Amino acid sequence: MAEKFTDDNENLLDPATSKAARFDTGVAIRKIVPRSTHQEWTPPENREDPVEILIKTSIGRIENLLPIRYSRMMESPFAFYRGAAAIMAADLANTPNTGIDLQLCGDCHLMNFGGFATPERKLVFDINDFDETHPGPWEWDVKRLAASFVIAGRWRKFTNKVCKEFAWNVADSYKRHMLEYSKLSALQIWYADIDLAELIERGDDEEIKSFQQKRVKKAAEYTAHEKEFAKMTYQEGSRARIKDDPPLIYHPTGEDGKRILREAGIIHTRYLETLSDEKKVLLSRYSLHDLAIKVVGVGSVGTLCGISLLMSATGEPIFLQFKEARQSVLEPNVKAKGKYSHQGERIVRGQKLMQSASDMFLGWTNDDQGKFFYIRQLRDAKVKPVLEIMKAKNMADYAKACGWALARAHARTGDPSVLSGYMGKSNEFANAISRFSISYASQNDSDYNRMLEAIKEGRLPISTEV
Repeated sequence: MAEKFTDDNENLLDPATSKAARFDTGVAIRKIVPRSTHQEWTPPENREDPVEILIKTSIGRIENLLPIRYSRMMESPFAFYRGAAAIMAADLANTPNTGIDLQLCGDCHLMNFGGFATPERKLVFDINDFDETHPGPWEWDVKRLAASFVIAGRWRKFTNKVCKEFAWNVADSYKRHMLEYSKLSALQIWYADIDLAELIERGDDEEIKSFQQKRVKKAAEYTAHEKEFAKMTYQEGSRARIKDDPPLIYHPTGEDGKRILREAGIIHTRYLETLSDEKKVLLSRYSLHDLAIKVVGVGSVGTLCGISLLMSATGEPIFLQFKEARQSVLEPNVKAKGKYSHQGERIVRGQKLMQSASDMFLGWTNDDQGKFFYIRQLRDAKVKPVLEIMKAKNMADYAKACGWALARAHARTGDPSVLSGYMGKSNEFANAISRFSISYASQNDSDYNRMLEAIKEGRLPISTEV
């Protein structure tokens, strides 16, 4: 692993240093960590058992939800990968490192990208999950994203050659767009976003384009809170209540349930304190009416997540989603230290650093039992990728879009001139990342099979209700 490239060269990374000098700094790093070394993946002899890592990351989760977690992960090697960010973080710590740290997504796979509405109601394409965000080596996000395309591609029965091209497109797009960002000012980078409608328009598959345009139109017209209210609530006297749909949506019961409901008002007040004054004024028109536990995603299953229903005096609803914030899987594996002891604040700050625009109600809170949370709107004009209908060309285009979005996010806290200097204009970096992705996809297959064996042996519980 390379030493951090600072000390004698620290002045070259200063923003006042010319872009050309910073580009040369990136070129110089190639001598320490050649670009070709990023193709390397050989599991170390002392590699920790992936099943043991899963068991460790389940400590502190809601016990009766763990069978749902493992059931979802056993659906396919790709589903396993989505829930195995901790395994890959430990593996990435054993890969070549240029020593350039910036704010990472931390769980950078292709399902954590998509379209959503900004507070100004513009639909953009961006990263949309930051539970694991933390400062760390920039290469880690690129490798996790590229490998996710190989693993998802294999799940879709594309050939290894085609899957390798998906990964190559991720890295190549990242490289090309990082070069473009290196020519902009810091302020221009901060203003940059990726317009979802324009991105879809670039495609040349008319069938997919028409499908996506209809989804964007529907998302733009979607009045989320009113529709969710009609679908997810029932009237109990004069009070609206969230419908139970066990085991995926339910009201907490027992002593823990009483405590959660008792603390809900305090937790909500603490959340409001993290918002800007104008958001406090807006939400002061609403009061907390109900909350329920909601099982979400793959990696989050078993953590304390749910939805809360807020109502105005005149009966308008707002649904907020709260998610438990635990230590990032990156933290034990990186040298970079995070600034925030509050894990909810870590996620919110990281998201605001990386996203072109964040949810207007994004904030953090905590209970009195040592649990941290972050809060955002439940749904807001979200457009998720639909892998099941993608042809190879569509997957390649999507890989390019994700590589672009990741470059934009990294350019905000990293130095695009240094990164561009390191990657250069040749195909060497993209070639290395695509080779790594093939190797790591095979590692993921092996780990997935070990999980299946552990389930058969009874080491991991599963549920029929997923």
